[in-house]
Amino acid sequence: MDADTLYQTHNAAYLGRVKQQFNRALTFSLCWVALLLAVFLLQDRLFATRFLAIQPQKVEGLIGVLSAPLLHGSFEHLASNAFAILILGTLAGSLYPRASRLALPLVWLGSGLGTWFISLGGHHIGASGVTVGLMFFLIGQGLRRRDRMSLTGLMLALFFFGGMVLSVLPQEAGVSWEYHLSGAVVGLLCGLALAGRDEQAPKRLYSWDLEPEPEADNDELGLPKPQDVPVLWLRPDPRDGNNVLPFRRPDS
Repeated sequence: MDADTLYQTHNAAYLGRVKQQFNRALTFSLCWVALLLAVFLLQDRLFATRFLAIQPQKVEGLIGVLSAPLLHGSFEHLASNAFAILILGTLAGSLYPRASRLALPLVWLGSGLGTWFISLGGHHIGASGVTVGLMFFLIGQGLRRRDRMSLTGLMLALFFFGGMVLSVLPQEAGVSWEYHLSGAVVGLLCGLALAGRDEQAPKRLYSWDLEPEPEADNDELGLPKPQDVPVLWLRPDPRDGNNVLPFRRPDS
């Protein structure tokens, strides 16, 4: 089997697995969005939103670490996070199914705990900490793996949500930059640390990649030993008086 046929076979099998992973990741992301919509329609009717938000440096505010990503302050807030979950969640689950299964709960908890520690007050809700974490997770994977599929995922994430990179800085009142920063740090660390858990896209092989390595003791291909190289010229010994360029002391 030649190099091109071997590459085409491996690439087709890899793309088939990515397609299956895409279907599962898209289904999971749609279910996640449906859950957020259901919670939004029920919040402040069946339960109090403020009680389930992250309240920094308060013991009772720790419950928000688990519940805050499910709550949203407005439909616009929900729509922006739902769109990010649909795109970023599908990308992460399609390209890195094993790593994303570990990264998602870590980002969920880490973004909330980080906000609880570093924020100075307020009530923090929304899935933006998780979505920013997924964005930086894709950045970390792309920087660490650097294969064509991971870089494609990174470029798509930056194309749709490149503004998230600056959302980790305080810019607008009422927007929890602490939540974004915490999610970004945890997501980036997860992306870098879990980069080896999923298979990489196959690389195109060429004919010289399939040739066997030459044996070290092969007389035809190996280099000769130093003592076997014929001597073509010897440097004259200055002590014999046969210098190529004699130098004389100038007359004083």
